[in-house]
Amino acid sequence: MVHVALVDHNRTRPRWHRRPPHLRPRWMSLALALALAAVAGGCSGGSAAPAGSATAPPTVRRVGADEVAYRGTPAPRSRAADQRLLVIPSGRYVAGSDADERAQAYRDYRRTAGHDGAKRGRWFDREEARHQASLPRFRIDAQLVDNSAYAEFVRDTGAALPNIDQAAWQAQGFIQDYASEVVRFGWREPAPPPGRADHPVVLVTWEEAAQYCAWRGQLVGEARRLPTAAEYEKAARGPAGHAYPWGDEFAPALLNSQVAGPRDTTPVDAFPAGRSGYGMYDAAGNVFEWTATRWRDSDVRMTVKGSAWDDYAGVGRGAQRHGRRAWVRHVLIGFRCAADAGETRESSVPAGRG
Repeated sequence: MVHVALVDHNRTRPRWHRRPPHLRPRWMSLALALALAAVAGGCSGGSAAPAGSATAPPTVRRVGADEVAYRGTPAPRSRAADQRLLVIPSGRYVAGSDADERAQAYRDYRRTAGHDGAKRGRWFDREEARHQASLPRFRIDAQLVDNSAYAEFVRDTGAALPNIDQAAWQAQGFIQDYASEVVRFGWREPAPPPGRADHPVVLVTWEEAAQYCAWRGQLVGEARRLPTAAEYEKAARGPAGHAYPWGDEFAPALLNSQVAGPRDTTPVDAFPAGRSGYGMYDAAGNVFEWTATRWRDSDVRMTVKGSAWDDYAGVGRGAQRHGRRAWVRHVLIGFRCAADAGETRESSVPAGRG
């Protein structure tokens, strides 16, 4: 099974948390590392390599569901997370935004950020027009994949540690200061940084996120994958199709954001009152999330959804999304897994606001 879904209904392309960069990112293919280890006699479950420094590939590599083998290391945290998959029913859902929602998002951003950066950058202008779309039944993790679950994957496969050195970080062009905003998230051994076991894993590439989900599928005996952007939006907006997971107005107490948060990640179950109508935690706030959807048919970018701990109001609505190069490692991007539950073909139909 392939983990890249060639679907994308949005045409936004805002500049999120970065300067206009000339990117020369560093890259390590997890699949290549595993293949080389297999030739040498297999991966050691107790050893893990840091992120590599090879040049990024020219296109996004497709990740097969059977590509990573579970080698038998105990993985209770990942098994427990898999037991909490939410079942999202088939049928129509509200997608996209209208002019009123986008105008309110710009006003809310200015009010909470104290500047008009979102409006100047036209972040929300090219969101998909509000409509109804349809999806078959699927399943999605209730919570983000946390560091303790990802550590089980690292120990079992010898996968690269979620980490990045200063030169590689600066080459990516992101604005966060390495010493004060990046170092604390990096792993130094095959275990989460102190005090962060239940925080979302970050500093993982798109491929590594997809590999974890494929590995967890091997662990439980049924395929797991990244959710599509459309699946994410449906689960995040809930049955009522709200702009935010909890409703149509920004509520700083219900998510981890720059407005009222610690300017850091928080445990993946820290905001139960901010869950979507389907029960999805952190559908807005904490960290952005990789999806299986290509960004505008790009060969190098994948769509990310949600919002992060340094965002303001307006960001994190279900309609919003943007693209990231698949090989970047960011302190603002994590992921969750999903699973099929029948046919996976999408469709959409025009609809009014009702």
